[in-house]
Amino acid sequence: MLKIVSLLFILLLSISEANVLQDAIDRAPVGSIIKLPPGVYKGKIVINKPLSIIGQGAGVIIDGEGEGTVIRTKGSFITLKNLTIINSGERHDKLDAAISMVEGKQCEISHCVIKDTLFGIDMQMVSNSIISHNSITSKDLDLGLRGDGLRLWYSNDNIVTKNTLVRSRDMVVWYSHGNEISENTGEYCRYSLHFMYAGKNLVRDNKYRYNSVGIFFMYSQDTVATGNIIRSSLGATGMGIGLKDVSNFTLENNTVIYCAQGIYIDRSPFEPDTNNWILGNNILYNSEALHFHSLSENNIIKDNVIKGNIEDIVNDSRGSKTNDNEIVGNYWDNYEGFDKDGDNVGDTPHKVYQYADQLWVYNPDVKFFYASPVISLLNFLAKLAPFSKPLFLLEDAKPKVKIDAMEG
Repeated sequence: MLKIVSLLFILLLSISEANVLQDAIDRAPVGSIIKLPPGVYKGKIVINKPLSIIGQGAGVIIDGEGEGTVIRTKGSFITLKNLTIINSGERHDKLDAAISMVEGKQCEISHCVIKDTLFGIDMQMVSNSIISHNSITSKDLDLGLRGDGLRLWYSNDNIVTKNTLVRSRDMVVWYSHGNEISENTGEYCRYSLHFMYAGKNLVRDNKYRYNSVGIFFMYSQDTVATGNIIRSSLGATGMGIGLKDVSNFTLENNTVIYCAQGIYIDRSPFEPDTNNWILGNNILYNSEALHFHSLSENNIIKDNVIKGNIEDIVNDSRGSKTNDNEIVGNYWDNYEGFDKDGDNVGDTPHKVYQYADQLWVYNPDVKFFYASPVISLLNFLAKLAPFSKPLFLLEDAKPKVKIDAMEG
């Protein structure tokens, strides 16, 4: 009798340790749809053939049990939908993630909840796929130790839409071209969206707030960012939109509000004989509206609303040529001219100078007094009776006087 009980116990133990979901995947014919009823399924599963896994209703949980990546896929025509994926490992060197998807096309990850995983969705060499309506949260670690919520690496022509990243690290698009990044939300992350060596991407109608940086573009080209709202980028150097060494970019109809730096421009455009277009954006109530670093010329800055910022223009490089940009038709709330003929164009150009109050640009210690009454007084006196020649930064030859027509 004892031998029978022991045998039964061993049998039950082996069944409990079996990965039922992996067994179902291995047995399923190519192209199968596995519909999972609510329950908890063991993770560390591998999919390497065309297959769909779809959760039926709420409560379909795939648990990585704190080790490795929860779901790995390799190949095309793989769909993961309506799943809750939790509890990956914590190793950065192995990119422990909720989902690792490699070398595929026409795949889909949608309506999944990802939480308590180091990395969220890691896509490597995946094209023509859809990542949509997913909610992603990293492990409860310090910001720099979290994994990226969503990574595109050498992945082209994908649609990434209506995802939510909260308390993750970054969403990155590296060496990836032709992607549409639209209607996503990011909160309490580091970089809501970070591009590097990426071209011909469309970034539209995303909402990012309470992150260190909203959108940062590096070493990239031929991209459009439109209709995005970036607000309250956190920290002393919190940035709305950054451009570093990028060419042939269009930033249009975006709103950047309540950030330390609104739009940051560093050696952009980078390629000779190219332009960047910064058109029709609302740059509102930031510490700095436009921050120029290093040599940045041939940008076309037109029809923007620049309102309520502490500083409209900051140029932190003495040798740069801020005025060698085409700057025309913007609304500046501190424009001091008139519009006698009522054509909504100022009768005189709007000129921006760097006065004594911007000593902090070259001496960080002075920034302690930034926007203080003493610096304001110093600035007033410098304008009234300059004791040194102010530095000319830029001129808008046709400043807008009203913004009602533009805001409508």
